[in-house]
Amino acid sequence: MYAPERHKQILETARSFGRVEVAGLARDLAVTPETVRRDLTALERHGVLRRVHGGAIPVERFGNEPDVADREGHSSGQKESIARAALEELPDGGSIILDAGTTTVRLAQMLPTDRELTVVTHSIPVAAILIGRSNISLHLLGGVVRPRTHAAVGEWTKAQIADVFADVAFMGTNGISVERGLTTPDIAEANIKRALIAAARRVVVLADHTKFGREDFARVAPLSSVDTIITDIGLDGEFAEDIESAGPTVVIV
Repeated sequence: MYAPERHKQILETARSFGRVEVAGLARDLAVTPETVRRDLTALERHGVLRRVHGGAIPVERFGNEPDVADREGHSSGQKESIARAALEELPDGGSIILDAGTTTVRLAQMLPTDRELTVVTHSIPVAAILIGRSNISLHLLGGVVRPRTHAAVGEWTKAQIADVFADVAFMGTNGISVERGLTTPDIAEANIKRALIAAARRVVVLADHTKFGREDFARVAPLSSVDTIITDIGLDGEFAEDIESAGPTVVIV
């Protein structure tokens, strides 16, 4: 296969799956990892891909935030496993924060019914799941609701967060990197995520492996602000070590 043919196939795969990885491309294209890296570099120079650790992401994913419906079906099996592992991080009683996101929605669905918990959230989908639970004391933060994430944002939301301090915050994120920490496409949402992190004793980030190496427009917090990251087996082991060297414990499920 000639280089232009490989480039076309690599770009099509990246756009279909949202990401490509060097090892997988080398196997599928029957070439060496070094050849794949050269191909990714060439595509990055053409402005259609952006290199990340272990692979590349199509440039249209940067600054293009999918809405809740689009994200719901993506990596659903991994998100289910991550949410189930997050149950081990729950306090015996007490209070938790549930950030907006499809994985935190799954965690809300799995919360035990035999344990009293106070739950603070700015997510309409999370609140809809928990509103009928007799063992849950639900605190829904108000504000301007973003259509893409169905989450309240803005100064009103931020002011309410200042009144609480929870045992554990379960956070979602769009991107994770050693250099930039947690990132997300929207500044207003980043401000609320930052406030939620500051409002908890412990911070647990729930993120599937496709979020690693991605850097979005708005910075949320450095990795030193995070206690634990729960992800899936798709994460490269070397990358996990790099993340842990920056502070948080990485749990792979």
